[in-house]
Amino acid sequence: MSRKLANKKPAKARPDRAAPSPRTEGGEKAVPRGEVRQGVQWVTVDEDNEGQRVDNFLLAQLRGLPKSIIYRVVRKGEVRVNKGRVKPDTRLKAGDQVRIPPVTRKEKPDQVAPGSRVQGVIEAAVIFENEQMLVVNKPSGIAVHGGSGLSFGLIEVLRSARPTAKFLELVHRLDRDTSGLVMVAKKRSALRYLQDELRQKRIRKHYHALVVGDWQAGVDRVDAPLLRYEMPNGERRVRVDETGKASLTTFRCLRRYQGYSLVEASPITGRTHQIRVHSAWAGHPIAGDDKYMDDVSLKAFRAIGGQRLMLHARALEFTLPVSGEAMRLEAPYDDAFNDVLIKLEARLKGTGQ
Repeated sequence: MSRKLANKKPAKARPDRAAPSPRTEGGEKAVPRGEVRQGVQWVTVDEDNEGQRVDNFLLAQLRGLPKSIIYRVVRKGEVRVNKGRVKPDTRLKAGDQVRIPPVTRKEKPDQVAPGSRVQGVIEAAVIFENEQMLVVNKPSGIAVHGGSGLSFGLIEVLRSARPTAKFLELVHRLDRDTSGLVMVAKKRSALRYLQDELRQKRIRKHYHALVVGDWQAGVDRVDAPLLRYEMPNGERRVRVDETGKASLTTFRCLRRYQGYSLVEASPITGRTHQIRVHSAWAGHPIAGDDKYMDDVSLKAFRAIGGQRLMLHARALEFTLPVSGEAMRLEAPYDDAFNDVLIKLEARLKGTGQ
């Protein structure tokens, strides 16, 4: 006796479920390759961090973590101060207990460590130091910090040379090819004080620059707005432009040579490339400046042995944090800068002037 088989409906396909997150043997979520997870931290606020905003405190504690994540964990209440919720702009007090929640961040690739030779060069260039700060006569050719293809700069070298230092931060910057005085804070309170002094224009910076041509006696200040822009290749440049930021530099001629002048330039404002652009706009580009000097003048400077940008942060006038003592520091020229001046002086004496 034949039996008809019932027609079976094909089974419905189940939607693919997301694969479960990989777990460690302890049952916790495994950290993806290339990332590291940091557990809960309890940090006691010291006197040096008193008055700092919570968001800025976290940015310093969790270097490299995006701001968006920091603001998110604060907003969600995962950051606590003395077991209470806080806002990003909450000010901390000495002795506060800050709970920093677990965070996952990208693993930093191994960085090229500054060698002992360059550490020795920078340490030898420290011309002033106390408990709050130090001042370095930065060599030309060394950036103040790493980045843009550079493995390290002045601040990274100092940190490598002083592994036990709890805090080292730049107060201000110099262009890579500019030599001279750079202030570095050793305490956060000193950093706040010195940066406020800069904003209030109570710190005076004096640069020496060898410029092309005979500096006119009547030109003692350049008041021209500066605008930053990028070249097609991405290189950063600055030009005088009515839509730029107000910028003022005072000048004083120190010595005239054949075809060149040594001037003192004192920036009242602190714009990028300010002295370089103001000098060029006045008709006297700084010798060795491959950004703002024409090719013919640059070639002529190279012909007399010029090897570097002839701009040097010569002197600083400021008051010390804590003590309030008035200071004036001066930094000598390096050999490359000094050799050019010696040649120009000899050439000037050879003419009988």
